[in-house]
Amino acid sequence: MEIAGYLASVLIGVSLGLIGGGGSILTVPVLVYLFSIGTVQATVYSLFIVGVTSIAGSVSYFQKAWVDFKTVIIFGVPSVISVFLSRNFLLPAIPQKLIQIGSVIITKDNFIMLLFAVLMVGAAYKMIRKIQSENLSESNSGYLLVAVQGIIVGLLTGLIGAGGGFMIIPALVGLLKMPMKTAIGTSLVIIALNSLSGFIFSLHHTTIHWSFLLGVTAMAVIGIYIGSFFSRRIDGKKLKPAFGWFILVMGTYILAKEILM
Repeated sequence: MEIAGYLASVLIGVSLGLIGGGGSILTVPVLVYLFSIGTVQATVYSLFIVGVTSIAGSVSYFQKAWVDFKTVIIFGVPSVISVFLSRNFLLPAIPQKLIQIGSVIITKDNFIMLLFAVLMVGAAYKMIRKIQSENLSESNSGYLLVAVQGIIVGLLTGLIGAGGGFMIIPALVGLLKMPMKTAIGTSLVIIALNSLSGFIFSLHHTTIHWSFLLGVTAMAVIGIYIGSFFSRRIDGKKLKPAFGWFILVMGTYILAKEILM
């Protein structure tokens, strides 16, 4: 299973490099199901893997001036605050035994994975459908909605360890009418900022197995360079629906597994 886990780690990076998002939502399921890492611990590892991989992926976009730093600040500052609150207050407040109905017990780990599955289905929907630009110009109202979206993404990033690119890119394209390549580059920087902040906020109550974590991260970084290489030759927008269907199948599988186990 570990070999499958490392191969899946490459796929996470390939997705980020090729289509700018979606791959990070696979990180926690890969760690939990293929590497047998505890769910809460997996969210911490995921934050580091996604953060470092996103930094690696954003370099080429930065060099080509495809990163909008004004948007990074407007989206990122409320998002990081939300990550801090989520990692330090919301996640610890969830009890280990969340719900019990007769003999059926939903634990904290079950809840996180079920939430993950629901978000994977949502991510799949956004990938499969074509992003429709909303009738909003680059104005204060657009940026206000982007800031609100940042709070929501930060909350989810802190809670489940996913980067949230599937929510960030549609927000930047739909609300600010940002060109797709700039939206991808900006999204990668925001994801890196959120994820590494969340990882740092988690260090005081987590033991890190660095050799394992750095190994998985290295595979994901290799993947993002592979994805970036092919992105120059393949239109990522054409591959996005296919990857969306894959995410949909995985999300449905996790829902079934967590409900029936």
